[in-house]
Amino acid sequence: MLRKLMAALAAALIGGAAAAAEIKPAVVYDLGGKFDKSFNEAAWMGAERFKADTGIDYRDFEIQNDAQREQALRRFAQQGYNPIIAIGFSQAAAVEKVAAEFPEVNFGIVDMVVDLPNVRSILFREHEGSFLVGVMAAMASKTGKVGFVGGMDIPLIRRFACGYLGGVRYVNPKAEVFQQMTGDTGAAWNDPAKGAEIARSQIDRGADVIYHAAGGTGVGVLQAAAEAGVLGIGVDSNQNGLHPGHVLTSMLKRVDQAVYKAFEDAMKGQFTAGIYVLGLKEDGVGYAMDENNAPLVTPEMKAAVEAAADKIRSGEIVVHDYMSDMSCPY
Repeated sequence: MLRKLMAALAAALIGGAAAAAEIKPAVVYDLGGKFDKSFNEAAWMGAERFKADTGIDYRDFEIQNDAQREQALRRFAQQGYNPIIAIGFSQAAAVEKVAAEFPEVNFGIVDMVVDLPNVRSILFREHEGSFLVGVMAAMASKTGKVGFVGGMDIPLIRRFACGYLGGVRYVNPKAEVFQQMTGDTGAAWNDPAKGAEIARSQIDRGADVIYHAAGGTGVGVLQAAAEAGVLGIGVDSNQNGLHPGHVLTSMLKRVDQAVYKAFEDAMKGQFTAGIYVLGLKEDGVGYAMDENNAPLVTPEMKAAVEAAADKIRSGEIVVHDYMSDMSCPY
């Protein structure tokens, strides 16, 4: 009996190892690169954590232009990589085309829906997390004036801006909120000099807290805020450590979790397609607290943010979603 049990256990272990060996994950980042300190880097961190936890390596690719999206996805599929995760809404057309060509390969895309039976579409309720950092910004502001700097001017980034505005006005209905976008092309994600320029213009008008949703451009926003002695708010990844003592918090968009889960599900043979929407309830968005910003966040601020988060989770507060109704009522 013991011999049979040991044999069964060995077979299970060998089978598990074989299943794990079959997975060849890959990631295709959006413009801005995997070390943008923000959106793409969150995806990289999820892939790295999966590698550390499982010992399973992955391949990745940083596109330099739009034409490379489809090329990179097809090359990975041809080389047997599976699953392949595309980061960013701009990858949608390429994912749709390549996933149709390789129906046996599992694909994932962040921030857009691709309706195919082998594609997992991962969306986030960024407006909910942005509302929370807006609450904190309004409480931290001494001037009653705060700012927002977006990257590419698209409805997705307007969703961040509107949620932030809602949180600010929830605390201070009379607050003045400056909103500016960096541009209308992919270059808007990777222009720190322009981000700094916009931030300085808002600071000159009295903004003393500035939130960015601008990818690599936001590095310039946070730099300008720190140099001027005002507060910045990071996005996607925890950016509190970029300028300790000058970053009030960061709105966390858990792209790392989404990538990790897609890889893990594939490893376990449990990868499913369809639409996954991650908000506060699902721990898909939130705000960052660590030793770098702890001195900036008072107990009153944290209590107010947590109370707002509880109300959003319960449905008592419904944060307006710009992408479902392209207006902002706040």
